Amino acid sequence: MNINYASTSQIGARESNQDETGARVGIQSACFLVCDGVAGTPGGETAARLARDTLLAELPDDRAIVPADTGKWVHNADQVIRRAQRNNPNYQRMSTTLAALFIDRVQQCSWWVHAGDSRVYHFRRGFIHTVTRDHSLAQQMKDAGVDSSGINSNLLYNALGADGALPVSYSEVMPLEDGDAFLVCTDGFWCSLTPQEMEQALRMVNSADEWLALMQKAINRSEKKDNLSAVAVWVGSPQETTLLQSMADSARFLPPRD
Repeated sequence: MNINYASTSQIGARESNQDETGARVGIQSACFLVCDGVAGTPGGETAARLARDTLLAELPDDRAIVPADTGKWVHNADQVIRRAQRNNPNYQRMSTTLAALFIDRVQQCSWWVHAGDSRVYHFRRGFIHTVTRDHSLAQQMKDAGVDSSGINSNLLYNALGADGALPVSYSEVMPLEDGDAFLVCTDGFWCSLTPQEMEQALRMVNSADEWLALMQKAINRSEKKDNLSAVAVWVGSPQETTLLQSMADSARFLPPRD
């Protein structure tokens, strides 16, 4: 199974970048992830780095993986952050979001895990097929049918290392198709693009690098405030199943006319 990926991480208008991206592609398995240090308390960037490094270090090069493995690894990452909290009083409340995609290259299947408001988007035949649900107050209100306008979207009820955090969310195992694409990203990235723009950009490119670059160009035309990070993952040949369908919808991605 051929897998290509590209990643980006930018500081935006912040004083520091508390995001981390990571990728590891082995013979039989692969992992792609983003972590976003929760703002408001010191050590967010440290929590994000610890989570990323712990997860990637667990991934074997020469054997298949199963969801039970990844559950243990995420638990280990959470425990590493909590030990660091105890060892450094200045960082005793540090925490991080997580979105991680795992792929079994032999069985040709995937699953993902997330905590907080970093997301995994799955695209099939050029359209969003699945997306994670944020662990946020705004999402809870939306699910309950309550108007969430004006609510701070960064109010999270789940993150690695957070006090009283609920269990992270795991997807079902999903068989892969040739042409599947994934976007693993922090809120600074997905907040700057509509789902339709993500889909449209996918239909205009020939590689994961081009897809990420095209979305980044659109984001650059908006007012960037938060750190923004993403990993784009292509399985097989998405460009053969996604064609430019509407020039009108592509306006944001094309250079302005004189």
